[in-house]
Amino acid sequence: MSPAVSFTIEAAQYALLIGGLMLLWRLGLSQRARQTPAALVPWEISLSDFMLFLLLVICGGLIGLFAAGLWFKHDPVTADHQIIIGTAAFQLCMLAGVLVFKLSFSWRGASTPQSSAAVNPLLAGAATFLIASSVTQIVGWLWGALLYLCHIPAPKQDAIDLLLRSHDSLAISGLLVAAIIIAPVTEELIFRAGIFRYMRTRLPRWAALLIPALLFGALHSNLASFVPLVAFGVVFSLAYERTGRIGTTMVAHALFNLTTALIALTGVDT
Repeated sequence: MSPAVSFTIEAAQYALLIGGLMLLWRLGLSQRARQTPAALVPWEISLSDFMLFLLLVICGGLIGLFAAGLWFKHDPVTADHQIIIGTAAFQLCMLAGVLVFKLSFSWRGASTPQSSAAVNPLLAGAATFLIASSVTQIVGWLWGALLYLCHIPAPKQDAIDLLLRSHDSLAISGLLVAAIIIAPVTEELIFRAGIFRYMRTRLPRWAALLIPALLFGALHSNLASFVPLVAFGVVFSLAYERTGRIGTTMVAHALFNLTTALIALTGVDT
């Protein structure tokens, strides 16, 4: 990559960082923003139904991993393809668990509430993406510095490592589909529309924000990205609470994963 292209990409990253911080102040930290009421309505569901929701999601993910393992046993594939197939199977089967709950056990009160002011999920999602990108970038710098000072190795996520080193167009395409389409839908329905929405009216607000974010970070099984992803999860929960539309965070999540993948593909983040 030429120095000019590298400089342009890095300049764009810093521009997004500044834009995200400005939006964070305007939409999240200013006095007017803090006085804006939440649009998300409570999820009127019993504890037993919520536990059933979690059980179906967990069982779905385990079934997906088991099915992928059987596939690899009878039809060996490369390590890169194992990452992609395993990730897609895990995500799709968790999503199947959500759909089974919704269709068979009635997702009571889970329809997207309408706020008093019209919210465009695309615009709100783009704003949420910019804010989340800025917050996670700053948290990532601080967390990475702390790991470095403590001499703790922090390898990249398997998916990012694959994008950095792979020249297999099929593998890259499959990973992009999983990251940009499947993961945003699945993870937002589980962690924001499911866990956060249930907890926000039943636990202290800090706990309702933190617990789903911790679970979301732990799901990715990577120390280097754990704390930044926790911050990511908190920002997304706040955006969902503010707009009342899960489409907002789905769009933001897809944009975040797309940007991360493009940066990895350019090699700027190596």
